[in-house]
Amino acid sequence: MADSRIHKFAQILVDHSCRVQPGDRILIEATLLAEPLVRELYALILERGGNPHLALTLPDQEELFYAHAKDAQLDLPPTFTKLAYETFEGRIRIHSLANTRALTGVPAANLQRYQKATSPILKTQMARGAAGQFKWVSTLFPTQAQAMEGDMGLHEFEDFVYKACKADDETSDPIAAWNKVRDLQSAAVARIEGHDRVELHGPNVDLTLSIKGRTYKNSYGVHNMPDGEIYTGPVENSANGWVRFTYPAVYSGRVVEGVELKFEQGRVVSASATANEDLLLRLIDSDPGARYLGEFAIGTNFGITRAIKNILFDEKIGGSFHMALGAGYPETGSINQSIIHWDMVCDMKTDSEIRVDGETFYRNGQFVI
Repeated sequence: MADSRIHKFAQILVDHSCRVQPGDRILIEATLLAEPLVRELYALILERGGNPHLALTLPDQEELFYAHAKDAQLDLPPTFTKLAYETFEGRIRIHSLANTRALTGVPAANLQRYQKATSPILKTQMARGAAGQFKWVSTLFPTQAQAMEGDMGLHEFEDFVYKACKADDETSDPIAAWNKVRDLQSAAVARIEGHDRVELHGPNVDLTLSIKGRTYKNSYGVHNMPDGEIYTGPVENSANGWVRFTYPAVYSGRVVEGVELKFEQGRVVSASATANEDLLLRLIDSDPGARYLGEFAIGTNFGITRAIKNILFDEKIGGSFHMALGAGYPETGSINQSIIHWDMVCDMKTDSEIRVDGETFYRNGQFVI
């Protein structure tokens, strides 16, 4: 029997996230493991008058690429993807890995080299997205590999994913549910935007930064699914203090644990990790912007009850905040540029608070509004 949740999931992505209109060219990026969702998306986009274009890959394609690619191939951005990001009206990316650790043994230099080659595509996505010319969304289709990464069985993980995305059977109108998230988060945005000094205090953080002149974004399922966060780009030279990220940070299949950063005048001046520290140190030296913050955000999705080593979910955990080293979102006012955008997440549910211009804004995982 077909899973009705997959059809509901496709409706969210087409009608809420991408808002497909007649004539829209929509790129669908996925591995073959996501075929059930791709089929639903393909049909629904056609029904809406759009033009779906499939960019399907083998489940182990990345592994094959890094095993065989020479320098010239590592330096070449994917031609069709580049064209679509520059000219299409939207794209839906479906993470659907067969092996979440497939790239663990790939030399960090090779990962960094290909990241540099594809960085213009990321810049195009951000710039056209900020201008309202490119409707993009990233999501995940539950696979056995990701279920194992999250320490769950496949059926349990499917339930987890669809609940987090509000595509579960208990949610009768998922688009209305996401619009409710928008309305609830708008109050928090109204409270914090227009201020300057942000202080974060708790057992894992003692940090200040500035959001003066920056725009806060209310994230409710337009670019990410699942979603649930408010975010901005902090003033580039403003971060001072330290933070110890309580959840694992994952980059290209490698898990970096126990990340601790110290900032002075916005720049990371000290970095350490208890696992895969070499990758952390290499990536923060990718370029000058990699040592500065491109994002500061607060997660609000309490349907995500635990970390699963996938940043699409982990950064939205209710009662957490996250920061990204590297490229910022231009629509927030961020001017930080880098070939990386690496999110790291910290729990704030115990003995923690965020103060904005001296007033308590957030305490122990909840907004104080």
